[in-house]
Amino acid sequence: MSSTTADQINRFYAQFTGFDHVLILINADPDSIASAMAVKRVLWRRVINVTISNINTITRPDNMAMIRLLDVTLIHITKVDPRHYNKFIIIDSQPDHNDAFGDFTYTAIIDHHTDSGIDAPYRDIRPQYGATASIMTEYLRAAKIKPSQHLATGLFYAIKTDTANFERKAIDADMRAFQYLFKHTNIHLARKIEQVDLRLDFMDDFKKAITDHVISRNKIFANLGTVTNPDICVLIADFFMRFNLIAWSVVFGIHEDKLIIVVRNDGTRKNAGALLTARFGNMGSAGGHQSMARAEVEIDRLSEIIDIHDPKKLSTWMVHQFENQKKTPNSRATP
Repeated sequence: MSSTTADQINRFYAQFTGFDHVLILINADPDSIASAMAVKRVLWRRVINVTISNINTITRPDNMAMIRLLDVTLIHITKVDPRHYNKFIIIDSQPDHNDAFGDFTYTAIIDHHTDSGIDAPYRDIRPQYGATASIMTEYLRAAKIKPSQHLATGLFYAIKTDTANFERKAIDADMRAFQYLFKHTNIHLARKIEQVDLRLDFMDDFKKAITDHVISRNKIFANLGTVTNPDICVLIADFFMRFNLIAWSVVFGIHEDKLIIVVRNDGTRKNAGALLTARFGNMGSAGGHQSMARAEVEIDRLSEIIDIHDPKKLSTWMVHQFENQKKTPNSRATP
């Protein structure tokens, strides 16, 4: 590994002692789960203990399968007593990405998203990377740690997922990490995790999206109404991108007093993350990448602008957010 990576791991190690109790905070998805597994391995025998805590509720079948098949132990933040820990790490996120992260003072921040500029004794933020798992693979190699089969499989799957099989943003470092992990990965296990992404109770949401959507030029919009699981917005947004001539997919639904908006595009046009930040950042959390983004808007704030409980008005308003405001969108509802 490069001297730079060796310096990074040494600086990281310097933040911890053999008396530390470490809590890793994540917004659980494949990249954050695998990266947290790697941090835990890097700190093995260097601190007293390491706990991984998720701030979100894990309901996506593939994430649940990953946790089960790779034997990952996560403890939800509501079941953690912060007083039992003296060092805190946030990985694959930054403190301003979610209100739940704001209650902690972090020793280390490791991420591949756009730098929020929040200070910490140790920061390693590389927005040019396609996955945080690629960064953590470099840490393992710099520390001369051979990953276990489960850890390698998790990191391998995370890079595969966050780069969409290298169809999204990635650099040579992501490819090098991917190639290295391949030698230690259980491919059959990775494929099993990847293939478990649907549940039977998702059928009604798919039916609603298919039978009642709006198309405006090369964009497709689907209002799912109230959803029991916001991850269905992600699955349907990805599904719509498989259709010919669709360049943008916008799927939204109401969950726990928030409007969840998930966007996918073909990566050749406007930056989806920047667009959602511009449109919805002042009403809640919003951000993402060139071709994928998500926003969560408080209904109370949105109700001042639009009648959120009128499906037709909400869909029309949403179309306007993604089209030229000076023009009337050429949209149609599919019966």
